[in-house]
Amino acid sequence: MTSIQVEIQLIAALVAIACAIPGTFLVLRKMAMISDAISHSILPGIVLGFFITQDLNSPLLILLAALTGVITVVMVEFIQKTGLVKADTAIGLVFPALFSIGVILIAKNANDVHLDIDAVLLGELAFAPFDRLEVGGTDIGAKSLWVIGTILLISITLLILFFKELKLSTFDKGLAATLGFSPIILHYGLMTVSSVTIVGAFDAVGAVLVVALVIAPAATAYLLTNNLKKMLVLACFFGVIAAIGGYWMANLLDASIAGSMTTVLGILFLLVYLFAPRQGVFSVYFRERQQRKEVSLLVFLLHLQNHSDPKERHVNHLQDHINWQKVQAKTVLDLAKKNNLIEVDHQIASLTPKGEEFTQEALRYITTNKETAIEELKTKFFLFRG
Repeated sequence: MTSIQVEIQLIAALVAIACAIPGTFLVLRKMAMISDAISHSILPGIVLGFFITQDLNSPLLILLAALTGVITVVMVEFIQKTGLVKADTAIGLVFPALFSIGVILIAKNANDVHLDIDAVLLGELAFAPFDRLEVGGTDIGAKSLWVIGTILLISITLLILFFKELKLSTFDKGLAATLGFSPIILHYGLMTVSSVTIVGAFDAVGAVLVVALVIAPAATAYLLTNNLKKMLVLACFFGVIAAIGGYWMANLLDASIAGSMTTVLGILFLLVYLFAPRQGVFSVYFRERQQRKEVSLLVFLLHLQNHSDPKERHVNHLQDHINWQKVQAKTVLDLAKKNNLIEVDHQIASLTPKGEEFTQEALRYITTNKETAIEELKTKFFLFRG
């Protein structure tokens, strides 16, 4: 593996981590698509910065672009607070307008310089290592590596210093204000960090990958945990996996690096979306299916308790009296016998002492409207194991 390949993967990994930190809070605050707005609306700031300095490497470009990002957020919230339109509509109004201004400025005033639309809009990660940073004539590495590394260091420092405040203002703005934390200052601080991060990553990886790295890792982590610290770690982990995995996928397929990384992010999200232990589609399906079986079991036990006539307790009577299909009736019978709640003698089902106690407890829980009735009963009677 060449040094260029190492630098490409390192830049991508640092961008992924840098984007995942503010991205986690944006996802939790239901502001994920503001990253898309910022990544496009910073264009006028970049163009104006170039017109002032005539230097594409000037730090003023980053500062003005970040300022434009904050202005975008302010304009979106101003329109939203009027109550006339919702947040998504406000975003759809603001960022195309600012983006269009940037495109017009480029088309009209930058045709004779190296500042075309493709160069500004489409970062190419494969070329990032060739843009070197020199100090005193000494090459100290890729410029993108130093830019995004500095931004990441600042983000981590701010996260450590203001973690409690950010957490509180994210989940309970009212309590944060009561305790003396200003939700507005924290909000715009987060937006500023997000803007600077997006600007720093913009030139290296492009607008599409920036948006993907801000949203997808955090959204994937959100399906796996409700703990903020774990979510931050998982978001960074997924981002790095997508960065490295996407690079080698691009090498294998001879395809776009940014496109491959975004594809890996999509695959990771899909896998977690389907198979997450608590919120995955299949987990929810099987859990609901198990709950339906447990409710059917309880109905069956109550039926046995309320009927002393052997005809009413005949196993074949279940299909007629409770209107169950044959498969469902057999499943409930097997589950009841497996947990030693009934005994069957000559096709007549009867409650065991354990079944009697369980049914009485179930009635007591149901009449008191206890939400955790089934879970507590399962624990108490050691049911539904194996």
